[in-house]
Amino acid sequence: MANTFKLALAQYNPTVGALEGNSDQIVYGWRRAAAAGADMVAFPELFLSGYPVQDLVLKPAFLEACRQRITELAAACAHGPAIGFGAPGIVNGKRHNCYYVLQDGEIAAQILKHHLPNAEVFDEARQFEPGPVCGPYRIGPVRIGSPICEDAWLEDVSETLVESGAEILLVPNGSPYHRGKLDQRYGFMVSRVVETGLPLVYLNMVGGQDDQIFDGGSFVLNRHGRMALQMPHFDSVMEFVTFRRDGDGWKADEGSKAPVPCEWEQDYRAMVESVREYLSKSGFSNILVGLSGGIDSAFVATIAADAVGPDRLRCVMLPSEFTSPESLDDARRVSKNLGCRLDVVGITDLQQAADRALAGLFAGCNRDLTEENIQSRLRGLLLMAVSNKFGELLLTTGNKSESAVGYATIYGDMAGGYNPIKDLYKTRVFESCRWRNANHRPWMLGAEGHCVPESVLTKPPSAELRPDQRDSDSLPDYGTLDGILEILIDKDQSVADAVAAGYDMSTVKRVEQLIYASEYKRFQSAPGVRLTGRALWLDRRYPIVNRWRDTQSGQ
Repeated sequence: MANTFKLALAQYNPTVGALEGNSDQIVYGWRRAAAAGADMVAFPELFLSGYPVQDLVLKPAFLEACRQRITELAAACAHGPAIGFGAPGIVNGKRHNCYYVLQDGEIAAQILKHHLPNAEVFDEARQFEPGPVCGPYRIGPVRIGSPICEDAWLEDVSETLVESGAEILLVPNGSPYHRGKLDQRYGFMVSRVVETGLPLVYLNMVGGQDDQIFDGGSFVLNRHGRMALQMPHFDSVMEFVTFRRDGDGWKADEGSKAPVPCEWEQDYRAMVESVREYLSKSGFSNILVGLSGGIDSAFVATIAADAVGPDRLRCVMLPSEFTSPESLDDARRVSKNLGCRLDVVGITDLQQAADRALAGLFAGCNRDLTEENIQSRLRGLLLMAVSNKFGELLLTTGNKSESAVGYATIYGDMAGGYNPIKDLYKTRVFESCRWRNANHRPWMLGAEGHCVPESVLTKPPSAELRPDQRDSDSLPDYGTLDGILEILIDKDQSVADAVAAGYDMSTVKRVEQLIYASEYKRFQSAPGVRLTGRALWLDRRYPIVNRWRDTQSGQ
């Protein structure tokens, strides 16, 4: 019996529903693996269908199309290495999240996912039935067990596999990024290795799907949790690992170990890749950003330039009578630093025309937030017109702090198709700008150096919808606000917990009221990349009409 086994790891990027394109990637990866003399090539969870497939999997026609593709792939790749990839399937009349192994023109194994995640952004219990724990399959000299994603986060499936003869664990994943996720993956996978005494391959996908970004970072662990191979984060790559049998079983040869980016770089890369992916997968080529002269729009424009390059980015400044000369200058500096086009379209005439049109209806009423919001909505109207005319994807620029408390105008500055900073608190926007100003990477298509000018970083935040307006007129300072929001939203803790952490009771209650009162805005907001485990999207599903308030008091 042979004492070596060569495995190709295809850390590739599928698109949901693109069965032909995903199949082409499988064939391409199989040919590369064959040329390298691999015994098997493995792809991530639900790679054929794309992930997360959501309710698309409820359509019988879609499942039948997947089945036909699997049959075609088995025939097309009959002579060469085995192939492993994920796809939805029907077993005994029930839908399952499956991992297929093709060999010699046939389906050699069909593994069914046992544990279906049903928390955070996951809703697999709605879409699939849990399968029984499947045993290992043989490829050449080795018996492989494949716990699918969540099945490896719990100990029972891996324990059953080792008891039934598995010699290597190959874990296919569709594991989306959030801050701190990498340490969780390492922790759980090291536990499985220590418990079973088997080497483990953790294979994750890359690419973006709506609000989720998949960061790859696949790795191989030998016994005792020792790292043998670390694949790059966010990059679509194939790497090879050779296992050798010794007296203690199978062991992976040492391979390359890609550097692991710091937390700030991971977040920033996730934002850039999410824009790049959403743009290409939804059929757009160019990006549009409304520049205000403030930090949020400057940062979003920087992300866009890094995603697609400055030649495919248009920025538009829409000054009103309340826009300061400094903001105009800052917008020009941003566009110059980025090397992108800047158009200036004034809205003062439109604003005055709207005032005249409403003068009779509003007679006897004082000017208030209504007139301020008209300015924002006029900007949204014009930006959407530019987007429609030139086929450019309009990015919105509201950060998580604003989204949480409703400090954004629905149908105004919330207009647009995607928001890369939707899950980034204001304080982290500042720090992320500083990180980007100080760092440049090969995957960034924008300019090196200080993209966001110091004048933007240091001036007080303002929507500039009335004379001398400051965000602090309506909100607590962002350091305080973000601290309270992290307690009430990210940690899902109580008002009393926030007060115990040192925040003023009246301020905390005010923030709580703003959070609940703004749910209807978030419900209608553009999707944006998930950076934390508690994003304002699928992670947090609250009723729009909700009269409950926390009545606890702090100490």
